[in-house]
Amino acid sequence: MKSISEFKGKYSFLSNFHPVLVIMDGQPYNSVENAYQAAKTLDLAKRIQFETVNPGKAKRMGNALELRKDWEDVKIGIMKDLVKNKFNNFDLRYRLLATENAKLIEGNFHGDRFWGVVNGIGGNHLGIILMEVRAEIRKEWEKQS
Repeated sequence: MKSISEFKGKYSFLSNFHPVLVIMDGQPYNSVENAYQAAKTLDLAKRIQFETVNPGKAKRMGNALELRKDWEDVKIGIMKDLVKNKFNNFDLRYRLLATENAKLIEGNFHGDRFWGVVNGIGGNHLGIILMEVRAEIRKEWEKQS
């Protein structure tokens, strides 16, 4: 089975930092990363600050937030909802489907072993979500044809 082991170059569109309009709770964000970091708080005034900054700054801002009390229980579901929202974009949807059945691995060097994999170790939760969303989109398209 083919693997895509990092979301760079041709596959940078798989990264949460990829620029795409994402709507969460009626608010627009520049990327999945921006919306995900904003979701760490329920304070709408704080969330607005995440809408238009670059994803790197959004990540730094999110790391400085006091996390909402239910964060550990809701973060995977929030990420999946945001990734699904991202792939409502037709071009990105097509590109995700074009990865066919490749195993998607969010390989990284910044130490994220929850969402990704570092030196072969990690939960790869983002890669798993991407593969689930790809399967859901494929099933939807098969129903339509």
